[in-house]
Amino acid sequence: MRQTNIGRAFVASLLLALTPSLPAFAEEPSTAEQTIDVMNKLFGKHPSLRANHAKGVVAEGSFTPSPEAAKISKASLFQGPAVPVTIRFSDATGVPTIADGAANANPHGMALKFKLSDGSEMDVVVNALKFFPVATGEEFRDLLRAAAESGPDAAHPTALESFTASHPAAVTAGKTAKTPSSFARQTYNGVNAFIFVDKDGKRQPFRFRFVPADGEEILTSEEAAKRGPNYLMNEIGPRIAREPARFRVLAQLAEPGDPTNDATKPWPDDRKTVDLGTLTVTKAVADSASAEKALLFMPNALTDGIEVSDDPLIDARVQAYAVSFSRRSQ
Repeated sequence: MRQTNIGRAFVASLLLALTPSLPAFAEEPSTAEQTIDVMNKLFGKHPSLRANHAKGVVAEGSFTPSPEAAKISKASLFQGPAVPVTIRFSDATGVPTIADGAANANPHGMALKFKLSDGSEMDVVVNALKFFPVATGEEFRDLLRAAAESGPDAAHPTALESFTASHPAAVTAGKTAKTPSSFARQTYNGVNAFIFVDKDGKRQPFRFRFVPADGEEILTSEEAAKRGPNYLMNEIGPRIAREPARFRVLAQLAEPGDPTNDATKPWPDDRKTVDLGTLTVTKAVADSASAEKALLFMPNALTDGIEVSDDPLIDARVQAYAVSFSRRSQ
């Protein structure tokens, strides 16, 4: 089912659904609200900015589909000519002053808003992790809480040590994201599974992957430390002004038995990939700070021919993004 642009009206209705009724004021906040609250505790409150991936830069470009894409999905995105795309590159954490080369700035992210020919929009949100640290929204909240409770003076085992002992992906996932020399020289992965539907109704689970045409270029921690604190933000605009940055847009296809409901479990590397087309990033927007305040990227803002899977993190992300957007819009 085709979904159109998810804007302020959707966020308002979603938040209304999350808000307790008058007789139930004593109820706990939703998991999404708790998640944003603990992010604010970890990173501080920064009015008008995102609770996570607060530091970013916005660019414009286009997506040109491949002939193969039209065979695997009936989505209009893959059936016609190139469509405009708005792209936001970002650093991790909710700290807007984090150095781009800092270890905690990983995983870097890329969010995309495709402007479809019928006037609707489709969003894709990816990052440099090869898989996610946890499988559910509740686990993500608990991971953040454990981190917040595990300061330098905390007794051992700390809350974070106890959490990671029972959630091994919380340790290994972070090691898969490395610091790039440029936003244009990093691979971005979709950790959540989605479903392609073709013209005959055939369904195929997949995960997105965006691979830089110029290849990855990863810095050591020592090399990254020598770069300026805003080197990624400052580099991308002049780079694409000289020459567009291009990414191959791929879909890794699941085989029977591959989990679609657990983002901590990557599929084997030998799974088939399909070339969906080319993302071309052509220019930085004139006022990135203003542009990103108005932008909301929702993982379930899709189009007919692409559907959500049974991955619970998709809905958890949608709800958390809605809470963050509502708060930063006040």
